[in-house]
Amino acid sequence: MPYISNTDEQRAAMLAEIGMTPDDLFADVPKEFLCGKLDLPEARSEQQVRDHLAELAGKNHIHLTCFLGGGFYDHFIPSAVYALTSRSEFYTAYTPYQPEVSQGTLQAIYEYQSMICRLTEMDVSNASLYDGGTALYEAMMMALSATGRNKIIIDDSVNPIYRVMIQSYTRNLKIELIETQNEDGLANREAIGKQLDDKTAAIIVQNPNFFGCIDDFTDLSEMAHKKGALVISSVYPISLGILKTPGAMGVDIATGEGQSLGMPMSFGGPYLGFIATRKPLVRKMPGRIVGQTMDAQGRCGFVLTLQAREQHIRRDKATSNICSNEALCALTALVYMSLLGKEGLREVAQLCADKASYAYQKLTSIPGVTPHFRAKWVFNEMVLDLPCDAADVIGRLIEKGFAAGFPLSRYYKGMENSILVAVTEKRTKQQIGMLAEALEAVL
Repeated sequence: MPYISNTDEQRAAMLAEIGMTPDDLFADVPKEFLCGKLDLPEARSEQQVRDHLAELAGKNHIHLTCFLGGGFYDHFIPSAVYALTSRSEFYTAYTPYQPEVSQGTLQAIYEYQSMICRLTEMDVSNASLYDGGTALYEAMMMALSATGRNKIIIDDSVNPIYRVMIQSYTRNLKIELIETQNEDGLANREAIGKQLDDKTAAIIVQNPNFFGCIDDFTDLSEMAHKKGALVISSVYPISLGILKTPGAMGVDIATGEGQSLGMPMSFGGPYLGFIATRKPLVRKMPGRIVGQTMDAQGRCGFVLTLQAREQHIRRDKATSNICSNEALCALTALVYMSLLGKEGLREVAQLCADKASYAYQKLTSIPGVTPHFRAKWVFNEMVLDLPCDAADVIGRLIEKGFAAGFPLSRYYKGMENSILVAVTEKRTKQQIGMLAEALEAVL
């Protein structure tokens, strides 16, 4: 049949040709899943679509001084990152199924994996995942598979966005998911200990956690391992420039959001999830793992050493179906870490910590503004209590040119007056001082 466009008359002609009605086409679909005719607007020309999108984009506040955090951060990105990652050989790289034509892509992934391992002090990393939330979910599924157990303990200081994602993904799975309440901003050891038993597959924690508080999970790792459970830690990669690594804490699986490694906030993505683990768990790790080898002539080469997706191996042996790697984002992280180097990463992390300390002093000197937690150490963000509704104050500060922070009442009951404020190396003392003045003015 010759090609025809999608008009009602031509659709009817096609159905008549095969002797079917529209209802026949969907006869096998249960009626409760049929949505009927979609209520779509009239089609628009290319120019009209461009104008409409420009109008929508114009509603975004893109010139605010950013003090937002909660897992996604406004870091400085060197121009060389854009210059290198936008090269056509990287930007349009072929999926590396055939190593003989994908050596460049495979080597880039291998170097990325190596850097993630060095950053976290873990044994092995995969080629990346979609984002920090799916990486944490994948780590949880690894633990369930490796231990043969079905109970997960997760502290509520773990990013609430990640916890919602885990709850969504596991809704139809036979998993006992226990949330423990933090103790003054840190993982509650007593509550976790009470829940920990021989049915527990893993404890999930975060460092620095959603509140910015710094913790050391060495004791939790020892506690979990005595019960045969694993420890999963979500980490902020920039912080590892100066903080104790998950590997040094005895953590079994480390995950995180790689957006801070050279990627802009971009209104929500695309982002980069990373995952690293210890060698005994490598065959439970989802996705692709690139390895280095030698060919028959003794030349160095790179191959997909492990491919745990259902399209590569038997479906019943596959680990996941949501684990395609974010190759370009992983390359961006690789270029960013290569440009900074070990000392550069340490310097960025120290700047974040120092400027956050300065902001803490300036903001808590305002009458009525107090720290919510007594945690001794924070990295680059903090929870502050205001004398009035935090969401209202944030709205008024937007009018003054500041994205002042995140209202915690969105995810935590009883924190209507609490705000999460983040400071990166991009924020200057002048900007911090101006935020303090603006906050004092609106209170």
